[in-house]
Amino acid sequence: MTDPARRAAETLWTGIGRRDFLRAVAAVSAGAGVAGVSSACASGTPGPASQSPSSAATDVAILQPGEGDPVGDHYLQSAPDEVLWGYVPNVHAAPVMRMSSGQTVTIDAVSHEGILEDQGRDPVGYFGGQGVSESEVLRDAIAIAAEYDRTPRNFDKDGPHVVTGPVFVEGAQPGDVLKIEILQAIPRVPYGVVSSRHGKGALARTADGAAPAGVGLSEVMPPVATDGRPDPDPTRYGNVSTFTAVEDGHGVMRYGSAQVRFPLRPFMGMMGVAFTQDREITAATANSIPPTVGGGNIDIRLLGEGATFFLPVFAEGALFYVGDPHMAMGDGEVALTAMEGSLRGTYRLTVCKPGSGDAPSVAYRYPFGETVDAWVPIGLSDPDGSVGGQGSDLDVAMRRAVVNALDFLETDQGMDRATAYAYLSAAADFSVSQVVDRTVGVHGQIYKGHFGQS
Repeated sequence: MTDPARRAAETLWTGIGRRDFLRAVAAVSAGAGVAGVSSACASGTPGPASQSPSSAATDVAILQPGEGDPVGDHYLQSAPDEVLWGYVPNVHAAPVMRMSSGQTVTIDAVSHEGILEDQGRDPVGYFGGQGVSESEVLRDAIAIAAEYDRTPRNFDKDGPHVVTGPVFVEGAQPGDVLKIEILQAIPRVPYGVVSSRHGKGALARTADGAAPAGVGLSEVMPPVATDGRPDPDPTRYGNVSTFTAVEDGHGVMRYGSAQVRFPLRPFMGMMGVAFTQDREITAATANSIPPTVGGGNIDIRLLGEGATFFLPVFAEGALFYVGDPHMAMGDGEVALTAMEGSLRGTYRLTVCKPGSGDAPSVAYRYPFGETVDAWVPIGLSDPDGSVGGQGSDLDVAMRRAVVNALDFLETDQGMDRATAYAYLSAAADFSVSQVVDRTVGVHGQIYKGHFGQS
């Protein structure tokens, strides 16, 4: 969206109100239906999405860009000339939106699955092959696939993610913490995709053609015999994408005459602030795949609606961004992707200053999460954005998660370190966040109820 268009939209948004603005958009659109989302209450806690019929499912509305009623103080779409495809913003990036600390923003995030090069870079054709009508394919996904040219696309080198932002938060300075309250995570379409690609995932063959440690070549996934690389055409690589329908709040995978159903748990796999100092937009340190201490592709499934994510700030304005929307994911994300599907997320972004007590002490140097029931210390194997190489040692990630948990218990809860170490062993849970993002992750859960809080 061009600057004049954005200014006009923002003026209408703030001048006539969110509901009337969306009504006006709907009135002039070419007969597009409006998929309603209930308005936010004064506290900023959004209501559930209203339901409108769809040929693919009856419990998920098609949320095209500009449709529905986004509940945030601001609304950000994923426009081809503003998103980054495969890279995250650096600390020098120009913001696409500005907002005050404590305000809310609704963001329409676009999934990369269905638009990638190995899927033909044609979402209408790809999803049409799965029985999805063109009206149920998101217009912003179609536009990005066809029009994106901010960076050259190299499927084998670039990250896959469509990254929306960055958002400049007034008052944020390096050394602060950005508090991200996840108010909504609403599916925009009634389907998703889980992909497994050659050379990636928990059971991937290594770059030299060998099996990864602990398994044999016959156990590699996808099977070695189906590996079509190298080939100039990524559609010939032999990668596997599993289309997954949404029915009654569940993901449904069909195989033969049977099916497997699992509950949806929507969350944004990628929430971050600008971290890398490199000015080059396609620097290796800005690749969207590995998470860093600035967050990014953190892939922690606990960070859905009602959760809070704290990130240290490295740039003026923090420069917040999102991407990699997930409808469901198991801890580990072993095949390579979660159930990927576009989401509409709403966030309250608040700047926390050192010494204010508004953020966990650990968060001033490392990502930290919180749910209604638990504090979530995080550990990454190599959190510097690929500087000096890439490490993927789960032991390193586990140790860092434990140290961060100890620091939190000692500094924020007043426990002596020996007792905290014993407590973690007796009562806390540590899980593998993901093993597929080059930098692997572990997260813990320290339960508030054990401390008289819930």
